[in-house]
Amino acid sequence: MSDSPPASPPPPDDRQYWVAFRLAEVASTNRFQAMLDMFGSLEAAWKAEAVQLRRVLGGRERTLSKVIATRQTLDVQGEMAKLERAGVSVVTVADDGYPPLLREISAPPPVLFYKGQLLETDANAVAIVGTRRASAYGRDIAIEIARGLAEAGVTVVSGLATGIDGHAHRAALDGGGRTLAVLGSGIHDIYPREHAGLAKRVWEQGALMSDNLPDAKPDRWNFPARNRIISGLALGVVVIEAPEKSGALITVDFAADQGRDVFAVPGMATSTTSAGCNRILRDGARLVRNADDVLEDLRLRNQAAHVEVQQPLVLDEDERRILNVLTSEPRHIDDVVEACGLALPRVSGVLLTLELQQLVRNVGAHFYVRH
Repeated sequence: MSDSPPASPPPPDDRQYWVAFRLAEVASTNRFQAMLDMFGSLEAAWKAEAVQLRRVLGGRERTLSKVIATRQTLDVQGEMAKLERAGVSVVTVADDGYPPLLREISAPPPVLFYKGQLLETDANAVAIVGTRRASAYGRDIAIEIARGLAEAGVTVVSGLATGIDGHAHRAALDGGGRTLAVLGSGIHDIYPREHAGLAKRVWEQGALMSDNLPDAKPDRWNFPARNRIISGLALGVVVIEAPEKSGALITVDFAADQGRDVFAVPGMATSTTSAGCNRILRDGARLVRNADDVLEDLRLRNQAAHVEVQQPLVLDEDERRILNVLTSEPRHIDDVVEACGLALPRVSGVLLTLELQQLVRNVGAHFYVRH
């Protein structure tokens, strides 16, 4: 049974309490919804008596103790400011900007931390996953498919791992398109380390995201949840070179549960690297050879033909800082000045630039929203 996310966006100041509860290791969408149902806002829940929280948290003493301990020491506004300084944005399942495909899955992650931009066009997304030990054949196929999808205006989703993931991200970027990378660690801990440069390219031309706490390490139990988000963000999942025991096949299982299309590139019958791909083809996955096959099967060909590939917008530090403090809720320019610590003339000029780039919108009386 799917969790029901809140029907309306949280008040602007309530987002910080979503983050606060997440930092207190509350990770269930159901619990967030239960708190909203009981208290009306997460700010009220954060300030509630322990006996009230115990009731809404289902009597889970460990969770209650963690929340109580965290709220005694956590500077909520300071934590949000720290994320902002690091260029990290937050979107909750109650926000309009939350990825719509991900919202459809059972128990979507309540809070996502990300760097970069999430766009409405990311609803046309395809995930590409596969082995970390890609052969030349797997590398070439991953590059061809990812680049072809990107050039057609389709967002490529993967997990920033070495091998197929890395080839897919790079090819999408080189094709002038967008890519989303979902981490199995926190947003502050890029894994693997050698992909730090790639991660920077991703958030400049797409988004780098995680539902883990910002400082979380890449522990092995984080990766199945990461795979669930990868498939949840996409219309379909393409598997390229996956052995029988592969994290990519975990993504396939999640995709099937989520009602996503599953595609696989065939390999040699004797290839252990492609054994998982060949098995899921036998079990009913769709065989694909190139990007055109994926576009045709997902009925994206005609639509993609009319999509202009978005070129990356290179934002300077002040532009990124201002953009990160804006949400779908109107915010007065004076509040933006205070939040960013920049002079009014500079903020006014940057807002005009961002408005011309269609990244923000002036809704009147010097109130701005993220577009």
